[in-house]
Amino acid sequence: MTHNSIPRWTIVTPVLAWAAIAASSAAGGHAFYLTLLAVLLAGTVFAAVHHAEVVAHKVGEPFGTLILALAVTVIEVALIISFMLGGGEEKLALARDTIFSAIMITCNGILGICLLLGGLRHREQNFQLSGAKAALTVLAAISVLALVLPNYGTSQPGPLLSSSQLAFTGVVSLVLYGAFVFVQTIRHRDYFLVEGSHDEDEHAPPPSNKVAMLAVAMLAVAMLLICLVAVVTLAKLLSPSIESFVVDAGAPAAVVGIIIAALVLLPEGLAAANAARADRVQTSLNLALGSALASIGLTIPTVAMIFVFMGEPLILGLEIKETIFLLLTLVACSLSLSVGRTTILQGIVHLVIFASFVFFAISP
Repeated sequence: MTHNSIPRWTIVTPVLAWAAIAASSAAGGHAFYLTLLAVLLAGTVFAAVHHAEVVAHKVGEPFGTLILALAVTVIEVALIISFMLGGGEEKLALARDTIFSAIMITCNGILGICLLLGGLRHREQNFQLSGAKAALTVLAAISVLALVLPNYGTSQPGPLLSSSQLAFTGVVSLVLYGAFVFVQTIRHRDYFLVEGSHDEDEHAPPPSNKVAMLAVAMLAVAMLLICLVAVVTLAKLLSPSIESFVVDAGAPAAVVGIIIAALVLLPEGLAAANAARADRVQTSLNLALGSALASIGLTIPTVAMIFVFMGEPLILGLEIKETIFLLLTLVACSLSLSVGRTTILQGIVHLVIFASFVFFAISP
């Protein structure tokens, strides 16, 4: 399939999703209906990311990976809000758990798979060191300020933040992410491209029929919006069942955050892995690190704004175990991406950290 056309499944899936949503009142909580909703939710997420990829191909790199990251973040925020609103005190930490899970999935799971697959197939892969350092610097600053610092405030007992502190944290996160986007797309765009290239489009060769491509891109934008709204509605319908499944399995409530993050990041993870296998590790890093930055840099301000407006408390500070995992991840990423070359060793290290995160989340 070329980017001159849109696969039928990416249009049929959201249409079926909306049909299932319309039948929700009649279907009730029937097991088959809930299973169908889960399948359609996953399919609609994949469709949304595909439409974002079509738009990304139109604008080129590094704008392409930025659009993908933004689309995934919109889905993530929507899922968090749909689960949290009306969920009571037990849901106050869901945003924190989801954001933390997204960082662990992108910086250890997705990054580890990419480095392992790329190393197995190409032995060593090169990337722009300046771009990786810029992303890691911003990621370290936002994650510590938003997820660690709340434990040590005195105005409000940690891990809670007062309304002013929450608003300030949201503004700081947005400023840092905005500065990164400015550097990535305008001031130092070449830091995030294949070395030696100044006009790199790594998604696919440019199409010859530009008029047709413009029409496809406009259709993709419309379908992307339709998919995003469908994902939010499906998540709201499924949230009670997902929570009941986690409780029945005897797993901690934080596992809900892992499920949300894994669902929205799965399509982007597959795209990053395919890029690494094709010896385009620069795109893999842009996707993995960009997703982690977008997840925390956009989710924190959005959630903070909503909860400040509602006057509700919000738990952001990580517990000690999660703080250790976060700091270990930041150190490992800094060392793994410190020389501009990657091998299977870095991939194995990150995957071991990710496996440890999942194991201790399920069995604390």
